[in-house]
Formats: sequence, structure tokens, C-alpha cells
Amino acid sequence: MEIQAALHRLHLYSPDPLKVARFYSTTYEMAMTPTKEGYLCSGVGRQLEVSMGPANQLRYAHFVLKTDGAWEAFTARVAGLKHMVLPSAFTDPLHALALQDPDGNLVVFTPPIDSVQGLASTVVPPAALQHFALRTSKLPAMMDFYVNSLGFVLSDAVKDEQCELRACFLRTNSLHHVLALFSAPVTCFDHQSFEAPDWASMKPWGDHMAALRVPIVWGIGRHGPGNDVFFMVRDPDGNLAEISSEIEHCANDRAAGEWPHEERTLNVWGKAILRS
Repeated sequence: MEIQAALHRLHLYSPDPLKVARFYSTTYEMAMTPTKEGYLCSGVGRQLEVSMGPANQLRYAHFVLKTDGAWEAFTARVAGLKHMVLPSAFTDPLHALALQDPDGNLVVFTPPIDSVQGLASTVVPPAALQHFALRTSKLPAMMDFYVNSLGFVLSDAVKDEQCELRACFLRTNSLHHVLALFSAPVTCFDHQSFEAPDWASMKPWGDHMAALRVPIVWGIGRHGPGNDVFFMVRDPDGNLAEISSEIEHCANDRAAGEWPHEERTLNVWGKAILRS
């Protein structure tokens, strides 16, 4: 049974927060406002904060539990884990908790809150922040933490010919994955994904990127795990940023799938970006 949480906000580090924030504000149609630490980009259903720090690193991911009951069940589940100091954006320690994964990434959870407000675009279709991905040299430990400690559910695993785990896709609600973990020689942020309503929405988003002269670096394609249609661009720090649509909705009793470690798993239509 999923913990019934959804991704609400990501906070990235950057050596040039203003440049990165301007990119997302323009490319992903979000209003940009200064914060105490950097810049917050907000659109309907999507938020990203950027502050000073090393490139390609996540400061924290913020998840929101769907109901008060789900929040109570989650806090009971993680009561015995070490809780970390909350980021300054969270002012009520009774209604937020932070934990740290084996790579040092911070994950923050809160009870239900109002939906994300922000700039409502008239140029492109809606696209809500839906999932993100990390590269890690500690994939088994990372999967164990998110699945066995936090209660994320394994939707699909990717294994090589020696049956070694190379990637996994984890969900917290019915959507196929809210977090993807890729085995890699470096530990860093990989990408974030904004989910558009349907296949037809991909065209205006692609035209929007073209009008801004932002090249698509991967796609358009279709992932194997998740079955979503996608394309990706790169931000000024080299992080991938995705528009996707029609991601798989999983039943509670869906068995975890297994995929081979090959290009076709990550893009059944063609070329793929392999992390290792």
C-alpha cells in the first residue's frame, strides 16, 4: 500500500542561482521571486527553489501527504528514524519532518497543504511537478532506505546480465514513480519531471522550447518503466528537466516489474541516456 504522498517542491543548489532560476522561470513558465536563500520559481502545480551551492546537487525534496490519516501513519512509521534539522523554509516542526538518505539528500514531509499557486501560463498546457531522479553509487542502500524505511513502493527494477540492480522506480501513490534511482559512478541530481495532461500537450511544449531556442537533448521518446512519453532539456548547470505525459497508473497490488539494462528500457523508441 502506497504512503499516499506527492512531490510538492524541489530545492536545488547552484553556483549561479539567479541564472538557473531565470532559466526555469522562462522555460517552464514560472514566476520568479527572491527568497532569503535564493530564488523561488512557482507555477500552477510546480515549484522549484534554487540557492547557492555546488552544481547538480539536491538540497531537499518536499513531499506532501494526501490526508491527515496518511500523515499520521507516515509519522508513526518513521518515528524510530533519525530526524534532521528542518530547512529554514519550514517554520512549524510539529507539521514537518526531515530525514536523510544514505547519500545525504534531505527529504521533507508535511501533512496536506493547499495546492501550488503561481503563474498560470497562457502559452503552454499545464504541467505539474511529478517526479525526480538521483544518480547514486549506493543504489542497494538507497533503495532499501526509501522502500523499507520510508515506505515507497517498488514499481520496476532494472538489472544487468549478472542480475545486479542498475536502476529502480519508486512510487508513493498510484503514479508509476515519484523517484527514480540510477546506479552511477557519481552521486548527484539527475532530473526533474513535469507531467502534462496528455500526448497532445507535448507539441505546444516542444514548440515553446523551440521558440526559446532551448534544444531538446533527449526525446521525444517513450520510457519502458512508466510507459510515459517524454522529452528532456538541460538547465544551465547541466541538470536534465523533463516534460512527460501519460505515465502509468498502478493498482495497489501491482507486482514489481523487471527490465533489462539496455537503451530500449529507457526509451523504447530509440536512443537513451545511460547513467552507467
